Amino acid sequence: MSCVKRTVTSHLDLGLSAPARLVFAIAGAQGSPFASESLALSVDGVPVVARELVDFTGNRMHVLDAIGSKVLMDYEAVVDGESAPPPVDDFDLITYLRPSRYCESDSLAPTAAAEFSGTHGAELLDAVSTWVSGILTYVPGSSLPTDGAVRTFLGRQGVCRDYAHLCIALLRAMNVPARLAAVFAPGLSPMEYHAVCEAYLEPSDTNAGGWYVVDATRLAPRQSLLRVATGRDAADTAFLTNYGGTVTLDGLEVTAVVDDFGTDDGSQLIQLR
Repeated sequence: MSCVKRTVTSHLDLGLSAPARLVFAIAGAQGSPFASESLALSVDGVPVVARELVDFTGNRMHVLDAIGSKVLMDYEAVVDGESAPPPVDDFDLITYLRPSRYCESDSLAPTAAAEFSGTHGAELLDAVSTWVSGILTYVPGSSLPTDGAVRTFLGRQGVCRDYAHLCIALLRAMNVPARLAAVFAPGLSPMEYHAVCEAYLEPSDTNAGGWYVVDATRLAPRQSLLRVATGRDAADTAFLTNYGGTVTLDGLEVTAVVDDFGTDDGSQLIQLR
């Protein structure tokens, strides 16, 4: 077990136009080896407590019914060591093969076949990551929250979630289960929540099998990432969802540091731990 220690924080400053139910997915996933953790919420300066819900993937959601005009959220955690390898579930392997809201693998199947036919296993993961990295340009603010993999492919630009969605869609089109993971990413610049693809490989002579990280942005070393949420795509992993009044994001600050900052040349199979 590695002794890597990661310290992460998140601050959200929200404005509300009317009462709203806020769902935060900002905390480290269940199963992370927390040395310490705290979450503080206030509405118009008055401390409040959110309900914590945990789903079958280990995603932790904090739900707050807010009545007021200003919500502040502060999260801090120290994670000392690595969590267990991501579990493998037969239901997941089917779910993460299907097209989803932002990962239209059916529409991109001809492209995937043309580019990656005859490529399998770890070689396929590397080929997809390299190809997506080569055709896309990372441009903050270039995509809409409603953009999916097809629009990203056509537009040839995007941010981390767009890179992840395109990788996921192409891998699913090649019959590889793939999903999105929202993470804290030490080394990321500019610092924010980050999104990566996870792809499943069957055990073979060259790997033990399981879920492996694919990050075509190559903006942060994969071995330092800390899982926050896992799902089919960004619809399952957004750091904030609101129901009710309009919410404005007036401030977002994220930090993530690691005591042993490794290098990642992209050639290794790395699990999100």
